[in-house]
Amino acid sequence: MPTISMFYGILISMYFKDTQQHNLPHIHVEYQDFNAILSLPDGEVIESNLPPKKLKMVQAWIAIHEDELMIDWKLAVRGEPIFKIDPLR
Repeated sequence: MPTISMFYGILISMYFKDTQQHNLPHIHVEYQDFNAILSLPDGEVIESNLPPKKLKMVQAWIAIHEDELMIDWKLAVRGEPIFKIDPLR
């Protein structure tokens, strides 16, 4: 699963062709021993045990990079390489 961004100890990843497990566009988030799956482009929680502060940071990052994330999703579904996205600063 390629990492598309990393900030404040948070890893953001997107699986290639990950449409069978979750049919809607989404990202996978890892922070220490916590994980989340958030939908795109709205950042709604599909699954999460992230600390609330980290979850809000990721949702803010999604809002900033909505267009780039949706382009990466379209590429990933087709099995094409996806692009890195700037971290939250």
